[in-house]
Amino acid sequence: MLKLKMSALLLGLSWASYAQIQLPALSPAVEISQKIGLTTATLSYSRPSLRGRELFGDEGVLVQGNKWRTGANATTRVEFSQDVTVGGQPLAPGTYALLSTPHEQDWTLHYYAYEKGTWTQFLDREPVLEVTVPHQQTKYAVETLTLHFEAIGLDAAQLVLQWGNSKVAVPVQVNEHEAILTNIDRVLAGPSNFDYFQAALYLHETQTNLPQALTYIQQVTQSESALFFQVYREAAILKDLNRNAEAIAAAQRTMQLAEAAGNDDFVRLSQQMIEALTE
Repeated sequence: MLKLKMSALLLGLSWASYAQIQLPALSPAVEISQKIGLTTATLSYSRPSLRGRELFGDEGVLVQGNKWRTGANATTRVEFSQDVTVGGQPLAPGTYALLSTPHEQDWTLHYYAYEKGTWTQFLDREPVLEVTVPHQQTKYAVETLTLHFEAIGLDAAQLVLQWGNSKVAVPVQVNEHEAILTNIDRVLAGPSNFDYFQAALYLHETQTNLPQALTYIQQVTQSESALFFQVYREAAILKDLNRNAEAIAAAQRTMQLAEAAGNDDFVRLSQQMIEALTE
């Protein structure tokens, strides 16, 4: 009896030891978050590698015309914190399972309301949104599946999928312009110099209302305590308004402030602007 108990104990210890073995995943998981405007976009997926295999073909990893999980292991997910437009179609805030169907000329990406479980549960469901985008052949191959955001602007980005020599890019637009303008109006009811600068920066970068951008920035630069990058923004706005003489004067002031602050970059930028406006 004692031998039986000892054998059972040793067997249990042996099993516990094996159960604790940890191995690296062949397709490691990753989660990335990206700010697009004021919206947070999050991708969660696992990254398979080709490991000498072809992406398509008779023995390829993927089959053209067949849906796949857009990754490995668990369901690939994409989450948006606010309303967005994906491929020109509206998509509400939330978490979505992301499946895709590759074709020779294009890929279709399918967005499903996410639920826990295997990715195959979505195959027979109706997607919340589908978007078809061109399939690009790249010169250089990507060994490991990569999903990321690029071409990130104030209100837009591209959700990019790359694997092997294949690349697709899905345009994502955030719908915050009116909300931002409303927020600017609200904040500027009692603004600080920082608020004025931020408002001027946004209006200038979006080319929304340059005269108003100039009014805001000059609320900052009229002070003797204005900083070199703030005065440079005034010069840039004046330049875009074709008020070149005033732009040159602001650029000269920027250069003086930047020299005093030891910032060679803005000294150079100011010189370049002055030279461009005096040619």
